[in-house]
Amino acid sequence: MVSSGVQVLGTTFSPFVNRVRISLNLKSVNFELIEENLAAKSDLLLKSNPVHKKVPVLIHDGKCISESLVIVEYIDEKWSGDDGVSILPSDPYDRAVARFWAAYFDDKVVPVLFKLSFGPESERVALIEQLAEGLVPLEEAFMTCSKGKSYFGGDNIGYTDIALGSFIGWIKAIEKMSGIKVLAEAKTPGLVGWVNKFLSTDAAKKFVPELEVYVELLKKMQA
Repeated sequence: MVSSGVQVLGTTFSPFVNRVRISLNLKSVNFELIEENLAAKSDLLLKSNPVHKKVPVLIHDGKCISESLVIVEYIDEKWSGDDGVSILPSDPYDRAVARFWAAYFDDKVVPVLFKLSFGPESERVALIEQLAEGLVPLEEAFMTCSKGKSYFGGDNIGYTDIALGSFIGWIKAIEKMSGIKVLAEAKTPGLVGWVNKFLSTDAAKKFVPELEVYVELLKKMQA
């Protein structure tokens, strides 16, 4: 493991934070997770991310970087030579496509997840259907980006895998609590297979919380 003077401000259940933790793990970078209480944000967090005041924040040699996907790209560039592991594709077009689908997920899917977590119960069935429909374009994207291999990144997990995969636990918790399949074989067979492969990776096993963690968290959010 690389000794790097790296700290991550965040929480173990945050998918955004876990994007960063997975990326550091892939690059074999040692880091310290500093747990934040988001109900009473620390002075360190407020100082490190004065604009958004939220996690994650990566602190590397005293320099602060915020926003999860920005941090993932920083990690990929900063430790580009370590172990030959690349998170973003080397081809400029493939890099652009990976960024597009990660941005699509954050713009179109994540807001629905937040509404499901905090919105009224009367809207949940419609929102779950909206969530499922929002994942359909990612089925075609997976088929194109993976080129018939296991991950969006090909043989190994990459940028899009990390962006989407960090939310699998949250999506599965919604499925369990609602009794409705969001990722279904009929509409998204490729993504269903991808989920199982992603969750089997060492990085996912280490940094994607168990289903019950998200179930309990969702219950608290909806209470």
